Amino acid sequence: MKRCVQTFDWCFIFVSSVLHMASRLLKISAGVFGAGVFSSSGYYLYHQKIELNDLSIVRFGRAAATTAVISYDYLTAFRNVPYGTENYWEIRSQVHKRSAEKLRDVCCANRGTFIKVGQHLGALDYLLPEEYTSTLKILHSRAPQSSMEEIQQVIREDLGKELEQLFISFEEKPQGAASLAQVHKAVLPDGRTVAVKVQHPKVQAQSSKDIVVMEFLLQVVHWLFPDFAFMWLVEEAKRNMPLELDFLNEGRNAEKVASMLKQFDFLKVPKIHWDLSTKRVLTMDFVEGGQVNDREYMRRHSIDVNEISRNLGKMYSEMIFVNGFVHCDPHPGNVLVRKCPKSNKTEIVLLDHGLYQVLNQDFRMDYCRLWQSLIKGDMKGIERYSRRLGAGDLYPLFACVLTARSWTSVSTGISQTPVTHSEDVEIRTNATLYLPQISELLNRVPRQMLLLLKTNDLLRGIETVLQTRASSSSFLNMSRCCARAIARYKRSKTNSRTRQLQISLSETVTLWQISLYELMLWIRSSVLASWIYSLLSYLPYTH
Repeated sequence: MKRCVQTFDWCFIFVSSVLHMASRLLKISAGVFGAGVFSSSGYYLYHQKIELNDLSIVRFGRAAATTAVISYDYLTAFRNVPYGTENYWEIRSQVHKRSAEKLRDVCCANRGTFIKVGQHLGALDYLLPEEYTSTLKILHSRAPQSSMEEIQQVIREDLGKELEQLFISFEEKPQGAASLAQVHKAVLPDGRTVAVKVQHPKVQAQSSKDIVVMEFLLQVVHWLFPDFAFMWLVEEAKRNMPLELDFLNEGRNAEKVASMLKQFDFLKVPKIHWDLSTKRVLTMDFVEGGQVNDREYMRRHSIDVNEISRNLGKMYSEMIFVNGFVHCDPHPGNVLVRKCPKSNKTEIVLLDHGLYQVLNQDFRMDYCRLWQSLIKGDMKGIERYSRRLGAGDLYPLFACVLTARSWTSVSTGISQTPVTHSEDVEIRTNATLYLPQISELLNRVPRQMLLLLKTNDLLRGIETVLQTRASSSSFLNMSRCCARAIARYKRSKTNSRTRQLQISLSETVTLWQISLYELMLWIRSSVLASWIYSLLSYLPYTH
């Protein structure tokens, strides 16, 4: 019995030793295997020239971490702080600022689609808190830049030739870099100077994945903060990003808007060179000019800021109300001004035609009538057409958002009350106070409205810099376009020649009334009028 036990002990010790050795060998093997996988993965990534920032898991991790930090900040910052107190508003502003900076940083790190969406948010001056818009505006100057090797690769793949075979010269330093592409100045074999817009090589592959990441993270944020409902942002990105990444579509938009607005001799749209254009490369005439918000450039070149503001208003009113085909990215880098080298007339150069909104007829007519009501201060019309456009009971907020004016100004007619600095501050403050309601409103209105709101804010930003926002000329141009658009719509709905004639006569009378009102305003503000008033003041008073 004792011998059997000893034998068992020896067997147990032997088996244990074998198992221990096997375990050590397994650990060593696993370590070697892991090291091998890691080193081979690194070797593969190195030789494939794949950057860590290109990996979806890295981009998602960075965005998720930022979302978590921002959410935690909002969840914890207001503990034991009574709502509405001075301390509450101060802390809220600080949280907005910190969060906006973190959002800006993640957009800069992930680049591409993230920068594009961040730029969109930065343009919503009268819809988002000022801390966000002022911080995210920086993204327009933080766009990524592709290397010359990457640019050559895209051109080689898409045009089938080397740079030297296509151009006499090609400047390595880009004229400008945007979130999706960059533009280089080049010279064709026939001596013509062109601008070559080349898409960043990795944007196409990353954009769809980035949008999925944004959608997931926004849903998480909405779950944490039910009042935060910005899913419209992802919906817009889903719809618009494929269009913006197709440069052939951009070229077609450029030709369409040039033909549509050919009556405006002040508008210049660069000609497209189709033989040197693909989905990722767009070649067009090179046009020099200063940015539309560069007052110093205008002063040096004797360009009248009021004329620029007036013509910009004419152009966009025609696009929105009459044609329903709207260039939706008029940030200063896409709108240049210059003196025409041949005629010396002032011109507006419209660039970047990737993002357009097509307005359907019913929406456009309701939008026309709403603006007519806003200009006149017709409260019944404001409520009726705001509701028809999806605002519901939030129609007062909708009117304020659309015009960037206070409800007092809307009630009296926005053409009757000039914009003041205090009113501007009030609107920006309300963007912070009513963020949940604004968020709900943006989810209610038709998708067509979202890009129009962004366009309105960008145009107002230009007017603010040019100091022409108080001008009544923009309302007069809008009134003309609304009257023409509604008359055209009514004529299309009747076959009666008599009725069509009545509509045309009514349209003519309305346009004459607008012109007479404009003349009256000009006389009132002219030097001649001030001389007459001064002369009358010196005449002896007679009974």
